[in-house]
Amino acid sequence: MSFALYMIGFLIFLAGCIWGASVAGVPTVYIGIGALILLGIGIFSAVGRTRSKDPS
Repeated sequence: MSFALYMIGFLIFLAGCIWGASVAGVPTVYIGIGALILLGIGIFSAVGRTRSKDPS
């Protein structure tokens, strides 16, 4: 559940960044590349923050 909430929040953040970039006149290709990079970073950080720790 925590992972899903983290990803929903990150997707809202990503959508805001994409919208801001398109309003600022950034070319669509660069917006797509940046969105993919940010999405990858978001997935990595979501997995890292929500992964359960080993009890050892």
